[in-house]
Amino acid sequence: MSRVLVVWCADWPVAAALSEAGLPRHLPAAVFAQNRVQASNQAAREFGIKRGMRRRDAQSRCPEVQVLAADDARDARVFEEVLARLEELRPGVMPLRPGLVALRSPARFYGGETEAGAAIAECVVGLGIWDVRIGIADELFTAEQAARSAGLQETYAVPAEGGSTAFLRALPVHVLEDANAVSLLQRLGLTTLGGLADLPGADVKARFGAQAAWVRRVIHGEGARPVTGRTPPPELATEVAFEPPLDSAEAVCFSARQAAEGFVKGLATRQEVCTEVRIEVAMDDVADSRRTWAHPRWFSAVDLIDRLHWQLAGAVSAGGGGAVTRVRFVPEVAVPEAVHADGLWGGTDERVDRGIARVQGLLGHEAVVAPVLQGGRSPRDRQAYVPWGDRPSTLRDRALPWPGSIPPPAPARVLADPWPAEVCDQAGRQVVVLPRGGVSGDPARYRPAAGQPWQRVASWAGPWPVTEAWWEPGGGRRVARFQLVGVDGRAWLATFDTDHWLTEASYD
Repeated sequence: MSRVLVVWCADWPVAAALSEAGLPRHLPAAVFAQNRVQASNQAAREFGIKRGMRRRDAQSRCPEVQVLAADDARDARVFEEVLARLEELRPGVMPLRPGLVALRSPARFYGGETEAGAAIAECVVGLGIWDVRIGIADELFTAEQAARSAGLQETYAVPAEGGSTAFLRALPVHVLEDANAVSLLQRLGLTTLGGLADLPGADVKARFGAQAAWVRRVIHGEGARPVTGRTPPPELATEVAFEPPLDSAEAVCFSARQAAEGFVKGLATRQEVCTEVRIEVAMDDVADSRRTWAHPRWFSAVDLIDRLHWQLAGAVSAGGGGAVTRVRFVPEVAVPEAVHADGLWGGTDERVDRGIARVQGLLGHEAVVAPVLQGGRSPRDRQAYVPWGDRPSTLRDRALPWPGSIPPPAPARVLADPWPAEVCDQAGRQVVVLPRGGVSGDPARYRPAAGQPWQRVASWAGPWPVTEAWWEPGGGRRVARFQLVGVDGRAWLATFDTDHWLTEASYD
């Protein structure tokens, strides 16, 4: 019977994030979700950074740690390259999760299990992934645990003919994925899977859950999961080669039109559309031109040819033009077409989209940005700008409470540079915010900026104190915000910062 081989790429979320960001893999790095460590690499663990640690504590242990955002889609997308490479060696891979994949052991082809593991590890290391471990056993769960027990770029082969039972019985109970079951077993004094296996089968499921009951069956030689190979995803990229090479942008675009139509049609057969595409242009004697283009809706064949033309024009203006030998369209993001169906009242004028995309092609992708809202305490903190066509992915959550933030309505105008202001009480003294959050006197007169006339204050609200970055050397920054309405009807957002006043925004 064919044995099971499991490939485990340790700390995969960190490896995938570093790879996509183009950062060296030896740097201490951690992936964070909701300000807690979700995964860290070995370099970060050497500083004491571990799973579940708060971001602030992790950065205090290692200020140089690379802070990476959790992204399941990115992890799966980067792991696709590993799956494709393994399928070239042994068709029929079974992805378990990003960073973990199983396949039938090719030991007979390579002359032994150790040799097969070494060949698989060499293949993965060739992709730049150093921390890879191989496990081989009679069934899937045991092979996965063997991979987790293996050393760096090593193969752990569990002996056949009963070796799986002895191996599993010696494992600690924390290999179970059910945290509640692990806690209960430890409180009962059962520290290894052997203790779990000795319990009566009828009671395990009711007391410890389905996963613990299934692991118990595996230890007793039952309940093994078969390895079922996946169906490889279709090749969605489309390319066209030119022989002889073309040195005219118009000729390239005309010849690539059929490839662009085939690209869109191939996605349409899967009921998908492309919202982010990478266009690769290979040229004679010069470096290839590669650029990722985003669309606020989805790319049509005309859109693709436009982007290709603008990319070629940009390459010529940058002094990197040459005869084109190949053009390739690669979908970076493909989504179901229903997501981008036209609304009842229509959407953005297509001419606007194409005009903005052309400006991006000439000046750069980040030359045109669109404002979006995010979470924050001050009006300026709530503003974010993303390149036109991109989907915001790193915004602060607006649903969080944000203590110290001003209540609605939001200001209509946020000043790019706050104006120096003055706020005085009835006696003409400057109003200051006391250490306990009170004020030295009621605001009576207000001047929004130097050179503007004084206004009497008709009503006011506040303060909303905020202490920012209090953990930094020097104590950070402590401010308090006020809403002031003058007798002329104008309303302002004023901020008391340490010992002076600023005007941050105005209301309609």
